[in-house]
Amino acid sequence: MKKYYLTLGFSFICMRLFAQQQELPNVLEIAGTVMSDMGYNFNQINPDYFDVMRPTQLPAHKNQYGTDGNVFFGVRQSFFGVRSIIQTPLGTLNARFAFDLFGTGNNAGRTAFHMIFAYVELGKIGVGHNWSLFSDIDGYPNIVEYWGPVGLSLCKNVQLRFIPLSGRNRLAFALESPGASADQGIYRDRIELDDIKPKFNLPDLSAEFRVTRNWGYAELAGIIRKIAWEDQGEEPYDFTGHAIGWGFNLSTNLKLGKKSLFVGQTVIGEGIENNMNDAPTDIGIKNNFSNPVSPLKGVPLPLYSYSAYINHQWNNKFSSVIGYSGIIVDNSDGQAPDAFHKGSYASTNLLYYPIPNVTAGVELQWINRKNYQDGWETSATKIQISFKYSFRHEFKFKQE
Repeated sequence: MKKYYLTLGFSFICMRLFAQQQELPNVLEIAGTVMSDMGYNFNQINPDYFDVMRPTQLPAHKNQYGTDGNVFFGVRQSFFGVRSIIQTPLGTLNARFAFDLFGTGNNAGRTAFHMIFAYVELGKIGVGHNWSLFSDIDGYPNIVEYWGPVGLSLCKNVQLRFIPLSGRNRLAFALESPGASADQGIYRDRIELDDIKPKFNLPDLSAEFRVTRNWGYAELAGIIRKIAWEDQGEEPYDFTGHAIGWGFNLSTNLKLGKKSLFVGQTVIGEGIENNMNDAPTDIGIKNNFSNPVSPLKGVPLPLYSYSAYINHQWNNKFSSVIGYSGIIVDNSDGQAPDAFHKGSYASTNLLYYPIPNVTAGVELQWINRKNYQDGWETSATKIQISFKYSFRHEFKFKQE
């Protein structure tokens, strides 16, 4: 009899939950941003990144990108996205598709379609293009510059997520699309290296755990990845090899009173430059002359990074940020003397909110680059003025 009542009670609860779910509305949300940026670059930077601040894109030698002093205008931060929330017998189905106009890859430097999200989540399972679990987008300060602090892990990736725990405490795991880059350094012109091809036979494995409380949140994320390469040539050398990349990312938002928020992040790892906001290559060349068959070998490049910003709300019309970020790469001995070694990023701003959904602001930005061995160090300063209008419209409906 007890089993009967337990079964009946359980069925009743399930029916109530299903009924409540059916009563919840389905939602279609359309959101976007129209944003214009203009400013002045006091120093030279790669023209493909004329409107952002990336230490890796500073010149590696004198006048690599022409001369100092350039004006820029752009609308590449403009954004459009669609989100749907559909109630199903298996739970809530969330889908998101969004893009901005910041051209990358073959479209670098252009105003072009750039996908940000193409992601679907049902219950504890998510699949598609979204932020890597190793990245914490909530660690991005309230700035108007598009690229952001050099020390952040910011990487979007195609992935399969499993989310066993959500809410105030969040736990998630993901299999992510692999990828990496290599620096052949001082040997880049050797024909013996032309036949080396990358191989990715395992996905990256990432995870995050976040604790959210009244004071803010703390998050620890990790990633492990296999990076392999095969020598397909017939030369007397064999440069086939692999490396294990790994990393940990500790991040937080910490409330400092009612008007200030500390936004911090620190990352440590090897062979994870591909997951960082602005770092060059995952694999470097290391001399291995004691081995006549493999006199060179690829090694994962260690890195350490950090970012510390304070967001402050002066009143309901004005806000500011101030902060500093940096990254250090432990170069291998086969890299060229002008290889990227250290990058720094700092900025401050004043933002004005004259009416709802409208932001105007001015921001001062500074970046610095230091090379591996040739003694070269350079910096750039930029002032940026931005205007942004954001909109969001929500439509509720019931399924037939």
